Amino acid sequence: MTYHSFNFPGATLALFAAAEHAIGQIPPSFPLDATVAVNPFLGQVGEPREIAAARLTRTAGARLTLPRATVADWIAEGRITDADLAEAAEATGLPVAALKAASATPAPDLAPDPTVADLLQAATGIDWPAFVEERIGLWAAAQFDRGQALWPALTGSPWRSWQAFAQRDLTPGLHGFKGFCAFVAGLPDDPRAAFAELCGQLGLTAEAAPLYLQRLLTTLGGWAQHARGLGWQAERDGDHDATAFELLLIRLAWEGALLAAFGDRVSEAWREALTGWAAPLAPSTELRIDLALQEAADRAEERRLAESFDGEGPAPRDRRPTMQAAFCIDVRSEPFRRALEAADSGVETLGFAGFFGLAVQHRTQASDLAEARAPVLLSPDLTSGAALTGARDEALRLKRRAIRAWGRFKLAAVSSFAFVEAAGPAYLGKLAKAALGLGKDAPAEPAPRLDLPLDARIAAAARVLRAMSLTRDFAPLVLIAGHGAHVTNAPHASALQCGACGGRAGDVNARLLAGLLNDPELRAGLADEGIEIPAGTRFVAGLHDTVSDRVTLFDDGRDTVPAPALAHLRQVLERAGAIVRTARAASLPRTGSGGDLPARGTDWSELRPEWGLAGCHAFIAAPRGRTTGRNLGGRAFLHSYDWQADADFKTLELILTAPLVVASWIALQYHGSAVAPEVFGAGNKLIHNVTGGIGVVEGNGGNLRPGLPWQSLHDGERLRHEPVRLAVVIEAPEAAISDVLDRQPKVKALFDNGWLSLHAMDAEGRIAARYDKGDWTMNAGTAQSAVQAA
Repeated sequence: MTYHSFNFPGATLALFAAAEHAIGQIPPSFPLDATVAVNPFLGQVGEPREIAAARLTRTAGARLTLPRATVADWIAEGRITDADLAEAAEATGLPVAALKAASATPAPDLAPDPTVADLLQAATGIDWPAFVEERIGLWAAAQFDRGQALWPALTGSPWRSWQAFAQRDLTPGLHGFKGFCAFVAGLPDDPRAAFAELCGQLGLTAEAAPLYLQRLLTTLGGWAQHARGLGWQAERDGDHDATAFELLLIRLAWEGALLAAFGDRVSEAWREALTGWAAPLAPSTELRIDLALQEAADRAEERRLAESFDGEGPAPRDRRPTMQAAFCIDVRSEPFRRALEAADSGVETLGFAGFFGLAVQHRTQASDLAEARAPVLLSPDLTSGAALTGARDEALRLKRRAIRAWGRFKLAAVSSFAFVEAAGPAYLGKLAKAALGLGKDAPAEPAPRLDLPLDARIAAAARVLRAMSLTRDFAPLVLIAGHGAHVTNAPHASALQCGACGGRAGDVNARLLAGLLNDPELRAGLADEGIEIPAGTRFVAGLHDTVSDRVTLFDDGRDTVPAPALAHLRQVLERAGAIVRTARAASLPRTGSGGDLPARGTDWSELRPEWGLAGCHAFIAAPRGRTTGRNLGGRAFLHSYDWQADADFKTLELILTAPLVVASWIALQYHGSAVAPEVFGAGNKLIHNVTGGIGVVEGNGGNLRPGLPWQSLHDGERLRHEPVRLAVVIEAPEAAISDVLDRQPKVKALFDNGWLSLHAMDAEGRIAARYDKGDWTMNAGTAQSAVQAA
């Protein structure tokens, strides 16, 4: 954003910089049709957790730590030991006795530093913050609508759109807020000039501005995060978007208007508040105690994970596998992979990010819309689509347009009641069939194709196979299994899909990779790259439905697979699915047996079709042999990695900068939604209403609710996601890991600032060393084993 053309003084330029800083503290969010997990602390990863905790307290009145009562329970159960508390005490400088005593006492209530609206509420007893939230939410729902509403949405610059709306909004006047429309009309049309003028009216200083402006954005909830998402994607693609700045300006205008109208009641309190906003960030003693208790819980879980790798590991495989199956690293794949290997000892599984290294912009058959089937961190550099079929394709395109238009008509304000009265009876049969899961299945899409020349396809395939550590010892049959979740009537359905595929299922990417690797010309080219795929090896694509734990195999290239091998694959997949369904049924409410799970995906009233990635607490990059047979409880991201085949450690760098970052976003989103649901959670599914096709609100308006619904985290009695730090375990030389971190300072900051922990696995498969701000220390258990061996 350019400010100098207005010849603003230096003090005002500092305020603009503060606004940009405040915007950078807000995490992005993405629309419901392609929800991907976002680290809610993304703006704070460059600072230590204790400073971020102080920031969250002052700007949101929320915590980022476990409740003290939970920690006390873990201490009483022996889950947190004295050794864990001692490690936490050493790291935080607080006595162990003080931590134990504090865990038994409730933490004090928190309150954010006040805005003008907060001060006015205290002075008058009128909930002005809620009033401002409701009026901005009403405008934002129309401004940001993505086609859900039949009536045209507002258009143009958010600032000018809001000015036009606010100048005609009579509601403030009816609530005793006289002169609001005139105040808005008197503000400059140019956002930069208006920002400078409002800062002057409020007496805002460069010292007070960063935290205060962040607080204003925080009061806007998901609307601010949606605006930040627009800017974040623009920045990713080398562009700029000013929506977040203009949204901040709108909230600032409300502050200026309230001070202008009611300044006689809050002027002195506001001057004191400005002094408070200028105070530096520092955790209070109580906050330091909460952080130390969180550290003890984190260390306890890291210790438990390390203990699970002590002792004898599985015997190395002494023969070529009869079948290989590559799954997404998603934690829901871990139980299925374990069950699959138990169902047939000849099966070897692999883990890789579910877009399978192919970041594609995909257009389904006859669709006008292109979908990004890739991690949101990446801007897709490949295009794919289904083969066109002439007149049939055009007919399907027109049919899909009509379905979208009809769906909008049914939901629109001008037609919803008329639709129910006129068409409701005719829809009873259709509703009954859908509720019972008796509707027709959608026809399978034709095989997707990459729009790439042969040499580029060869290079892509070689890159993917090396990143998967699958360059030799190919089995006769290799399954490439993406994943998705079949659910009904679920606004947050895309949050259950593959995060590596942009909140969509992984079927397209799995089929693309299988198609590439079955191509004889491409295989010949791979041989020139040093990757020999045996002539008899065939690749089959499938989709793992994480609600039913059934795997669907696609038709592409199946005619080249021997019938007995294909039949055996189906049998093994079904046996594995039955094992996993039986185990998962015990964790879900109102489920009698594993056979009930598929019905949860077709039940319109089901609030918990599955648990998603709740419980995730570890990321392990190592050969599968290190984890084979170990029950990791569906809580670990498993990435296949053989450092001895990674001569230049480029694959290690790729893992640490892409799949690991995506996993950290997922883990920290669950963490934020669990510990601060009022700030980072989506609230109660029972009262959700979808707004603008973007997100949900609770009830009939107000702030957009980002993050995860409470029912995705809590079973009604306890949290299903225990908010502890993600432990990252890499089997590679410690020096190599450190070298990668030195080249990737943003990833390094995740560990140095305490957001993630990092551990190295040794040649015996033990979690042997822990990274601590550039240094490596031997784990206590490993040190004891080394002494005994000596």
